[in-house]
Amino acid sequence: MTKAEKTATIEALKETFSENDFFYVTDASELTVAEVTDFRRLCFEKGIEMRVVKNTLVKKALEAAPEEKNYQKIIDALKGPTAILFTDTANAPARILKEYRETKEKPVLKAAYIDTSVYEGDDMIETLSKLKSKEELLGEVVGLLQSPAKNVISALSSGGQTLSGLLKTLSERGE
Repeated sequence: MTKAEKTATIEALKETFSENDFFYVTDASELTVAEVTDFRRLCFEKGIEMRVVKNTLVKKALEAAPEEKNYQKIIDALKGPTAILFTDTANAPARILKEYRETKEKPVLKAAYIDTSVYEGDDMIETLSKLKSKEELLGEVVGLLQSPAKNVISALSSGGQTLSGLLKTLSERGE
């Protein structure tokens, strides 16, 4: 790689990191070409971008970011072969890793960056896979907000039926 290519790659990485609040750093070494292709296909189907980039270029891109981004633990995890999974949904890569690892031993999670929080180590896959997506959380909030209204409507409509039934019974008795 020429110096100009490295500079262009670092700039592209800076932009990618600034646009993504969620990314995972993994080790996919020791996988065969067919296994890597299969894993990339799974990622692509779920809208996850998998990139294999030199650690030094990733470090330079992350070091240029503002300190409040909290990238230092990610930089520390950049050792050995590295593949980065970029996503719009925080739990999607963890779910794919968990699913794929049912039959394979790799890729191993080195670290995950979730909106300024860093999760380190392969043992965090289970925790990360249980995170709820923004859409799931919004669905739960809407459901909770609708619940009291549904209960009131249900009580009012059933109360009206009970009242009319009671009046009908009293009128029949009176005859």
